[in-house]
Amino acid sequence: MRQFLKFTLASILGTIVSTFLLFFILIVVVGGAISSALGEFNTSDSPVNVKDNTILHIELDKPIADRGPEKQFDFNFGPFASSSVLGLDQILEALKDAKTDENIAGIFLDISGVGGGMATTEEIRNALIDFKTSGKWIVSYSEMYSQKAYYLASVSDEIYVYPEGVIDFRGLSTNIAFLKGMFEKLEIEMQIIRGSNNKFKSAVEPFMLDEMSQANRAQTEQWMGSIWNNMLSQIGKSRNLSAAQLQEIADTYRVQDGKDAVAAGLATDVKHFDEVLSILKTKTETEEKDDLETISLTKYIRAPKSSGGDDFEFDFDKAKIAVVYASGGIGGGDGTEDEIGSDAFARAIREARRDSSIKAIVLRVNSPGGSALASDVIWRETVLAKAAKPLVVSMGDVAASGGYYIAAAADHIMAMPNTITGSIGVFGVIPNVKGLFNNKFGITFDGVKTGKYADFPNVTRPLTDMEYAFIQNSVDSTYATFVSRVGQGRDMSAAKVDSIGQGRVWSGIDAIPIGLVDSYGGLNDAIAKAAELANVKDYKLKAYPEMKDPFEQLMEDFSAQAGIMLLNGYFQGDAAMLQQFNEIRKAKELNGIQMLLPFGYAFE
Repeated sequence: MRQFLKFTLASILGTIVSTFLLFFILIVVVGGAISSALGEFNTSDSPVNVKDNTILHIELDKPIADRGPEKQFDFNFGPFASSSVLGLDQILEALKDAKTDENIAGIFLDISGVGGGMATTEEIRNALIDFKTSGKWIVSYSEMYSQKAYYLASVSDEIYVYPEGVIDFRGLSTNIAFLKGMFEKLEIEMQIIRGSNNKFKSAVEPFMLDEMSQANRAQTEQWMGSIWNNMLSQIGKSRNLSAAQLQEIADTYRVQDGKDAVAAGLATDVKHFDEVLSILKTKTETEEKDDLETISLTKYIRAPKSSGGDDFEFDFDKAKIAVVYASGGIGGGDGTEDEIGSDAFARAIREARRDSSIKAIVLRVNSPGGSALASDVIWRETVLAKAAKPLVVSMGDVAASGGYYIAAAADHIMAMPNTITGSIGVFGVIPNVKGLFNNKFGITFDGVKTGKYADFPNVTRPLTDMEYAFIQNSVDSTYATFVSRVGQGRDMSAAKVDSIGQGRVWSGIDAIPIGLVDSYGGLNDAIAKAAELANVKDYKLKAYPEMKDPFEQLMEDFSAQAGIMLLNGYFQGDAAMLQQFNEIRKAKELNGIQMLLPFGYAFE
């Protein structure tokens, strides 16, 4: 009876919340239509003027996607707020324009964290270094710099930190949640089938082990170590410190407050915010009694280009380079904003291939992989595209497993030093929940079938030896296909690909010597390479796939935020429980043979 009441009340609560949400959305839609007419919504259509001697004020607390929305809605209604993201493409373009914009005096980096991954951070950092070649200055300030924020800020001419603030500088780490014990207590058997030689394919380890395997620990130490060493090298160049000095600072946890950061050479000085504003006024020769002339990054993105606004001219005869953005896990169908749907992306690549005005294609990959079948569908279209025109891949924060599969056929592959890539391996997972239902819930299963394998696969019973053999054969066959696809694209023998495959994860630094990546570079570098291969100098960019209507995306964002609120309430703010729930949800959604990175590879 208690369970009945629990589920009944949950259903009633769900109905109330859904009704409220629909009513709220109706108000927002109607209000949005009215306020758009009155100009109250802050969208990309709003005119933005950059005055003389303006400081570009950069905050990067929003999520950073590879591709930014054409329009952004800025509002905040209690727990419901606009979740618009910054586009890396927009940030890079804004910094490029600010470099030559006579109205921009310098940049004020006001950052505590960075809403993007390590490779994204590096691309922005390189753009800031390029900005400085104009002779303009960069000043940074924060009460608390995260490691990514400090890595970005380290290029600044002057780095200020709040006196009681801190610069987080401890080294990188990653933490994986192992679920084996939980599944055992629930009497769920995770039936796992890996490639016969995929000892590094560790995405399934959380289901079968209670700690990292030696192979996984070794590969993680390798790729994480190379990324950390790159950070030490780049910070050292900017701050005139050796890698050994920086490592000693991290190992002794020497930076406890702002004064420690200054003493260690990580910061220029300790300052309060008002003191930093005074410094900026001095740099811009602004009277102390007057306000600084500043413009936010989001507004500057909407400002007319200093070049005169060629982007607004329609030139149908001008050559084009297509940029196909592939971000998220890989699955079938049309996908979502956070998932690469094989149908939608195959269609996008096909459209770019058939468009005679498009002279080259750049495939921007930011994906940990996913469905092997969906990856192969996209791969086929890349092969056809490569036969028709130059195809260049730009790897973002991660382009591994299925993400590498769809990149392998390209003429040229570019990555950042801290891109996560490789993971050429395959696995399959079929849970057996018989024990859970039989022993915990008292539920049993029975049925009728007309063939020996008519109910295969079946999560309510264990696999037979023959069924295990079927799946193992499928996994091994898929791995052989994966190795073959990479071999064809990279001009390697199957033995060579296997030696660097077996599910092993590599950093961009290590991927170049072994032939998985051709050169370092970000998105703009990949576009320039595609133009070079196509022998075009004057071109426009065309992005694929087509973005959703802003209001359609707005409604999805509301739904997602409502779901997050309900989950947080259910788990009462327990982050560990919420993480385990999400891991189980992800495992439940796996369908077919998988090419996927291990869980938990995210670090600050």
